Amino acid sequence: MMMNRKKQRWKLPPGSMGWPYIGETLRLYTENPNSFFATRQNKYGEIFKTHILGCPCVMISSPEAARMVLVSKAHMFKPTYPPSKERMIGPEALFFHQGPNHSTLKRLVQTSFMPSALRPTVSHIELLVLHTLSSWTSQKSINTLQHMKRYAFDVAIVSAFGNKEEPTEIEAIKLLYQRLEKGYNSMPLDLPGTLFHKSMKARRELSGQLRRVIEKRRASGREEGGLLGILLGAKDQKRNGLSDSQIADNIIGVIFAATDTTASVLTWLFKYLHDHPDLLREVSREQVSIRQKLREETRGISWEDTRKMALTTRVIQETLRAASVLSFTFREAVQDVEFEGYLIPKGWKVLPLFRRIHHSPEFFPEPEIFDPSRFEVAPKPYTFMPFGNGVHSCPGSELAKLEILILLHHLTTSFRWEMEGGDEGIQYGPFPVPKKGLPIRVTPI
Repeated sequence: MMMNRKKQRWKLPPGSMGWPYIGETLRLYTENPNSFFATRQNKYGEIFKTHILGCPCVMISSPEAARMVLVSKAHMFKPTYPPSKERMIGPEALFFHQGPNHSTLKRLVQTSFMPSALRPTVSHIELLVLHTLSSWTSQKSINTLQHMKRYAFDVAIVSAFGNKEEPTEIEAIKLLYQRLEKGYNSMPLDLPGTLFHKSMKARRELSGQLRRVIEKRRASGREEGGLLGILLGAKDQKRNGLSDSQIADNIIGVIFAATDTTASVLTWLFKYLHDHPDLLREVSREQVSIRQKLREETRGISWEDTRKMALTTRVIQETLRAASVLSFTFREAVQDVEFEGYLIPKGWKVLPLFRRIHHSPEFFPEPEIFDPSRFEVAPKPYTFMPFGNGVHSCPGSELAKLEILILLHHLTTSFRWEMEGGDEGIQYGPFPVPKKGLPIRVTPI
């Protein structure tokens, strides 16, 4: 009775649920998503309701609300993804778990992204950068997004497997994953001939290929190397290890998480540096001084060198804020929750709108201006969340920063680039990127 009385005092947030069943989904997909959310926030405030993708939703766009959902009351909200995404990545992957099981998996995955694990990968990542850039001199036009996707995928493979597998095995995994990812944003119709059906077929074949790699690594007696080595060596209190399906799903999950988002951020970096030539010169100056030291000592770049890239790091931070590639995340209320007098009913989706927070003039003055100097002072808590926050934040954020820094070091000291076709706006789905993948022409310097 007490809970019922409280619920009667609470009211749903303001907003519109749109048309029956379809809600406001059509508006979301026919408008710029950022304009969609901004219009409603301006009309209803920092917490409002809507109905998209077949689900009643509450949108939140204040640091306090984000902290409540992601940190202080995280136990009241569970991560939620479309069932089709869970089928394609694998139900045993880290993203789809909550509580002790999630904590165990995250600890294992995060171990592979700690500085001690990343240091040995620096030379491998640098080789990938040099290989990527060396191919550009013979090409008239570069599709930035596609090249950055290939680079980010190759880095994810190094992180997942170390340098232990045969090139033919890695190539097979790469080809199967490319077939799988084509269906990530398709309609979930598992019928012959559909993109989703083809992707699920590739998913089964990829799982089989990964199981063969797992069996080979186990049989060799040398389980170490990359995330795979960590997962193979994991034992619970009863000395039981992870199953092959648990390992395979988490390998696929890490590759998924490490590819498109990082590639999108890198693509925006190309655009922002191109649009701000004075800033590009300053970044190049910082990187040239590091390159001079490397030449004097006749060595490649090291982890310690990447820690000395202060300006370049601020440029990356400002890109993460301005582009806000992770514009929001999905949670689901596991019980009725009250926030600022409003009711968030059990079963409703809750979306912290990171982009709205990152573009708030209250926290980032003149947010439309690209200004890395704003990060000379640390942002206020819960106002800058490019990798999410709380227990479900991205465990691979340090790897993403590392691979971006290494690429920018060689890019800004070796090339200049011009955009082809001018500024054509932004495309969405699933992440915001410059239209057409930002075609560029590169010139060695």
